[in-house]
Amino acid sequence: MQTTTETARRVIDIIAQQAMVDTSEVGMDMALSDLGLDSLGLVECIFGIEEAFDISVPFNANAPDQTGFDISTVGAIILEVEKLIARKAA
Repeated sequence: MQTTTETARRVIDIIAQQAMVDTSEVGMDMALSDLGLDSLGLVECIFGIEEAFDISVPFNANAPDQTGFDISTVGAIILEVEKLIARKAA
């Protein structure tokens, strides 16, 4: 089982890579748009997260606010990923 810190680090790594910034520039309260990521960058982050954690993220690029997966901030994304990991492990 992954620790919260490890999960957060891996999610931040994925987001930083897509945004082409150093991980130190990624804050928990930042929106992906704060990092210069557009909708395509968001989709690439989702794909990266799915691959890294072997999970399926309930995300619809056409209606991102209606998926039940909170993408409002980096911290919110990490919490959502942790929930999906826990569900998978149950």
